[in-house]
Amino acid sequence: MLETNTNGQDLWENAVRMVPEVSLLSYVNGSEADKVKFVDDLFGGLKEYGFVILKDHTVDQKKVDKAYDLVHEFFHLPLETKMKYYNQTGGGQRGYTPFKVEHAKDNPNPDLKEFWHVGRELTQESPYFGVYAPNMWPTEVAEFKNVLLDLWNTMDAASVLLLEAIGKGLDAPEGYFKSLVKDGNSILRTIHYPATKGEDTANSIRAAAHEDINLITMLVGATESGLELLDKDGTWLPVKSKPGQIVVDTGDMMKRLSNEVLGATTHRVVNPDNDGTARFSMPFFVHPHANASLKVLPSCVGEGEKWPDITANEFLNQRLREIGLM
Repeated sequence: MLETNTNGQDLWENAVRMVPEVSLLSYVNGSEADKVKFVDDLFGGLKEYGFVILKDHTVDQKKVDKAYDLVHEFFHLPLETKMKYYNQTGGGQRGYTPFKVEHAKDNPNPDLKEFWHVGRELTQESPYFGVYAPNMWPTEVAEFKNVLLDLWNTMDAASVLLLEAIGKGLDAPEGYFKSLVKDGNSILRTIHYPATKGEDTANSIRAAAHEDINLITMLVGATESGLELLDKDGTWLPVKSKPGQIVVDTGDMMKRLSNEVLGATTHRVVNPDNDGTARFSMPFFVHPHANASLKVLPSCVGEGEKWPDITANEFLNQRLREIGLM
């Protein structure tokens, strides 16, 4: 319960810690006052937790449900079929990555997951055509390409809205983030966490403690719980969302750009109590274009820049090497 001391300061000693829910539609369709409130609520949640939950948004749940159906179908194909789409030299940026290949930074134990990456479809006029790896598509699953690309585009459009609001909170120049992600290397990752029975669960979990690489991540649903964030007091806080909601967090690229005004919160996906239970999830990792500078925003410099300049592509490749994908 919120209490107030004699100086009028709020005391949260008895408050229950939980990731706040915010309304993206209030920003899209609301009044100017609604937009200001959304920016304040979004920014406040990201500063306090590194996470917020969108209780409403612009992503059609029917598109999400259809994508999950097809993803489920793909991951249940024989391993030899899935391995046709594994590019070992591409840093896992497109197509299939097998079970127990990726690991968290500074953790030698593999994560108990396999995944598929969908990226931006570029025209030949784009300066990044031939720079980003091309998408691969499993011919064994009808509609996979059309449905996953449609969801990718829907998530991309929603991410621009969120970044616009975050930019206002950071006092970034008008259109800064929209320009940064134009032709950006954003990724829709579809993940299968198989049942953990028979695995080394003493050392490996579904996703070991890590911070995301990118600007923001948007997680559209998951079939089972298990996502936890590392709270300020050093305890693990479950991130509980409802069907149809989107979980949003900030990554290391945002941490650098904002000079740590917005951090990259450590999080993980723990193993289930029932070792026969599988889990599926679909995070959308929002990346700038490859040549984008991650130099600290002028409005965030404060007493000095905490991070040197680096391009988005240089930073991405550095992190892909650290997590075993390059």
